[in-house]
Amino acid sequence: MTAMTLVVAGCTGATGEPRSAGAAPVASAPARLWPDRAPAPQPPPDKTGQDGPSPLPGLPRVPSGDIRRLDPLDVVKAQIADDARHDAPAFDKATERRIQQCGDKPQRCPVRAPEYQDLTHDGKDELIVGIEGAEHTLAVWAYMLKGGVVNRILDTAGTPLSVEVSDGDVIMREPTGSPGYEMRTVHAWDERRQTMEIRTMEFDEKVSSPARERTPAPEHTPAGERTPIPERSPSPQPTPSPPRTLAPPRTLAPPRAPSPGHTP
Repeated sequence: MTAMTLVVAGCTGATGEPRSAGAAPVASAPARLWPDRAPAPQPPPDKTGQDGPSPLPGLPRVPSGDIRRLDPLDVVKAQIADDARHDAPAFDKATERRIQQCGDKPQRCPVRAPEYQDLTHDGKDELIVGIEGAEHTLAVWAYMLKGGVVNRILDTAGTPLSVEVSDGDVIMREPTGSPGYEMRTVHAWDERRQTMEIRTMEFDEKVSSPARERTPAPEHTPAGERTPIPERSPSPQPTPSPPRTLAPPRTLAPPRAPSPGHTP
């Protein structure tokens, strides 16, 4: 590989004349360690996740294709009943009882307000529900209509700081044991499998909540000290318009303060 050295140029602040910033670092190709080592074989396909959309029995068909016509609580109860038939409950008995009592005791209902977002990029909204579980966990389920039948396309859970939707991707941020970092998991629509699949799972720098940010207090100038007059800066040069950016992600579940000693 032929190495190239680039000279970066800038402008002087006073006259605007170009000046050299010195040689730029030389890029180098990665050095592979132990190239004679045979690579590991590919693992078998993961059979634990959804192989495709999962039709949910016990609900009426929706010929109009508008999933908003369904009661989200009926969808949650139908899902719990279907999980029980498959001997795969998502919640403990106490949480299930609270879900069944949502109509009579809404203040204790663990089902959060429904959200509607286009996750499949077909111009139609899907239903997203969040259910609070024990130990500050949050189950996030998403549903679409396929031929008028309700199908679950996302089944995940965590202890999130926040849940967002950005350009159809469901993004969950969770705390970690590393100060200043959090776990960021992105579920994206898989057109081939017709479900939401994990696209990214990584450590990310912690994103501060706007509610927690504080405006720094102004610095105090001791008596007798004179504040220096700043030097006059040259007239700013016109700059090109900034590139178009995507709209900020919509937060589905804002950060939730843990409730010490809470028992479901």
